Amino acid sequence: MKKIVLLIFALLFSTVSFSQEVIKLFNRSNDFFQLMEQQKFTEAQAYFDPSVSSKITVADLQKIWETLNEKLGKFESANTVESKTKGEFFLVTVDGKFARASQGFLLAYNKAGNMVGFFIQPKAAEASYLNPAYADTTLYSEKEIYVKAPGHNLVGMLTIPKNVKNFPIVVLVHGSGPSDMDETVGPNKTFKDLAAGFAAKGVASIRYVKRTLVYGGEFTGAFTVKEEAIDDAVAAVALAGTIPNIDKKKIFLLGHSLGGMLAPRIAALAPELSGIILAAAPARSMTDLMVEQNKYMFEQAKDTTQALKKQFEGQLQELEKTRLTSLGKMKADSAILGLPASYWVDLNQYNQVEAAKKINRQRILIIQGGNDFQVSTHDYDLWNTALSKKSNVTLKLYPDLNHLLSSQVERGPVSQYNNPSSVSETLIIDLVSWIKSN
Repeated sequence: MKKIVLLIFALLFSTVSFSQEVIKLFNRSNDFFQLMEQQKFTEAQAYFDPSVSSKITVADLQKIWETLNEKLGKFESANTVESKTKGEFFLVTVDGKFARASQGFLLAYNKAGNMVGFFIQPKAAEASYLNPAYADTTLYSEKEIYVKAPGHNLVGMLTIPKNVKNFPIVVLVHGSGPSDMDETVGPNKTFKDLAAGFAAKGVASIRYVKRTLVYGGEFTGAFTVKEEAIDDAVAAVALAGTIPNIDKKKIFLLGHSLGGMLAPRIAALAPELSGIILAAAPARSMTDLMVEQNKYMFEQAKDTTQALKKQFEGQLQELEKTRLTSLGKMKADSAILGLPASYWVDLNQYNQVEAAKKINRQRILIIQGGNDFQVSTHDYDLWNTALSKKSNVTLKLYPDLNHLLSSQVERGPVSQYNNPSSVSETLIIDLVSWIKSN
């Protein structure tokens, strides 16, 4: 079954370009692999441009696929992980997961969107997860748990400090798109780092697999962030309150990216929360954020040709369609940039800054990295202007941190996510200090 790609823009934590044209090519690439999996090789061969279709026959595709299955096992999924332009062509990198191993593929498209190349990439040495120095496993233990919402059961991890009683606990809420419990991006695991850093300093945490990863088939029609993230976050907070030896006056939620944007909304549904942490949280509409992201990627391309400028202007026009605030005569499941209209209406009717302003009992901490090219310091400035005078709000900017909350020497490029790095220990120390304070 084809998976819906949720917010394939910057908040997805992937090394992708953010244009509508690229989204079409990503979807086309996924469809190609679905046809190959279903052994519909004639249909798959039709994806190739007529200029090259004679060079790669139906029989060729069948032989390639049978060889891959023989060596790597049964095909499981294809995940598009990167796109770039090379001359007049678009190159899409796909990570194919098979039963026994993964295999990288490179698909080349011409301007008409037809495939002109299908290449099996040589196996490269993969960067591995870097265990942070602060992750002292003698100081904490981990236990598998389950976050349960009606009709859903999500595996998670409870990380608890050893030899400590009456400890605080934090629920970790993901950004956009399908994600594992560690919020893995390449060799980086933001939530795993946070859990280890917290527990080594006396703070427990709950992290869990996101619903869109486990129940992807449910996200093909109309849905909103309620189904994507909020229901499970509320259930996780309720679960946190049942953990033995916790301080029930110190139950917190840390929302990262989209999770931070939704944190004020979740707090209104979970009064047992003592406070919320908004990490790299957008203060603007998703459309405004995507416009800024597209401008950044356009500037990074350093391509001044009229063709790219025209493409960029077309992307901005497509993005304007996401400013929908009511369905009107449109069906709730009508797709706009790969997401249903119901999703955009729900997000556009929600004002996270105003929601945070209404929070008076719960404490709020807002943190932002200066080297984050996905959610910029402009969002931090908006939060600061709106909330800095509230006594229950603390804000802090970390000039060196990127979107994964690790220290970087520059704002970009996207390829930094391919290198292993850990969540800043300075940040973790500050978060623990705030959590433990009154």
